[in-house]
Amino acid sequence: MDMRDRATRIAVVGAGYMGGGMAQVFAMSGYSCVLADADAPTAEAARERLVREAEDFEAQGLFPPGSASAIGSGLSAAESIEEAVAGADYIAEVVPERSDIKADVLARICASCGADAVIASNTSAIPIESLAAHVTRPERFLGVHWMNPAPFVPGVELIPSTSTSPEVLDSAETLIAGLGKIPVRVADQTGFIANRLQYALFQEASRMVEEGLATPRQVDEVVSNSFGFRLPFFGPFAIADMAGLDVYAGGYASFAAAYGDRFAVPRMLTDRVAAGDHGLKTGGGFTGMDASRAAEIIAYRNRAYAALAQLKTDLGKVPGAED
Repeated sequence: MDMRDRATRIAVVGAGYMGGGMAQVFAMSGYSCVLADADAPTAEAARERLVREAEDFEAQGLFPPGSASAIGSGLSAAESIEEAVAGADYIAEVVPERSDIKADVLARICASCGADAVIASNTSAIPIESLAAHVTRPERFLGVHWMNPAPFVPGVELIPSTSTSPEVLDSAETLIAGLGKIPVRVADQTGFIANRLQYALFQEASRMVEEGLATPRQVDEVVSNSFGFRLPFFGPFAIADMAGLDVYAGGYASFAAAYGDRFAVPRMLTDRVAAGDHGLKTGGGFTGMDASRAAEIIAYRNRAYAALAQLKTDLGKVPGAED
């Protein structure tokens, strides 16, 4: 099946906040999308909520003009999971993050969908290989992990199992990119990339609070106004390349002395520094930044940070967090 076919019928199984947001995106992009949930009334209530929400988003300028109409005409509610997936070309499983629930729902999907239907789990942490055991013809199954809130966050992780066919992976990537999202193929490991990093940050933040070194609010203020401020534009490797890999290696030496092996210098960092690769200032680094274009890179960084600072000023503080 070619996912670029505009007649593709989408089924979203699990019409809660996450699944509903995904369904809105599909419908806004012109797809016919059917919702399924625990029962017919729940699915219909979700459809009505999503249309009302789209109207509000459009009025606020968060959705483009005509979005609410497209969602109203493109979304339908099914009587059951079985009805929703029958005839669907692409099925998104978006049920609660429990292996037993997902196993049961995937079995129901497989019993009623077409043999060539692509089945995509939106699990945020469960390895796809373990879920594939509950799918007939697992070559048509993969992980497609959207971020919350689905209509507004661009990143989507694509996670194949060892059984996923290359054609299915390619088609899913085409479909997701066509929605205006940014799909990235990642390895099948618990938590994938986004949540493994996010949970690691939360673990260290929690440790500092438990040790009495900071309050949750202090941690959030520092993160959102320091290194977190850079993250919309640069990932951790680009940030290290710009800071200087030799500087990072020196910082790790201090961390390792204070905190032990959990902050040992990464070998990949040590090897680069030993080879004379200090990131942007020497050319190369982890991201291959061109030293001859350093001025352009820094100018882009400065414009990006200034624009973000102005945006934060314009938006003001998060409601309820003014004090």
